[in-house]
Amino acid sequence: VLYVWAANLAESNTDGSLELYTFSGADAPGNDGAVIMTMSGGSDLGWASIVIKASVDGAASVTVPACDSTTTENCYTAPDPGDSVYWNVGEDVSVDTSCTGTCTVEIHILNNREGTLLDTTIIDVE
Repeated sequence: VLYVWAANLAESNTDGSLELYTFSGADAPGNDGAVIMTMSGGSDLGWASIVIKASVDGAASVTVPACDSTTTENCYTAPDPGDSVYWNVGEDVSVDTSCTGTCTVEIHILNNREGTLLDTTIIDVE
């Protein structure tokens, strides 16, 4: 009964657009300061509405743009360059940060259209 009440309470406190996502993060092998973020639950996320922010060792978080020929640090690489529309469940995104050596990296994934935080993941990287 408590679960039903809590679920109903959570539902009644939204505008009908409740977004439930889960992500996991891991140190990227062989890359200094890079992390791999995996969407493990939720519906497809449109890249146009996603903002990824990274903080290294407690510093202020910075918005991380998509990597390109001129941006190779503090940027992310989408899992499938051919699908520039959605981040799908099971897909990995590599986030390159300014970390050198051993650091604690905090990744925030936000929905910029709704103004909501979807996830915060903290990863120790080497």
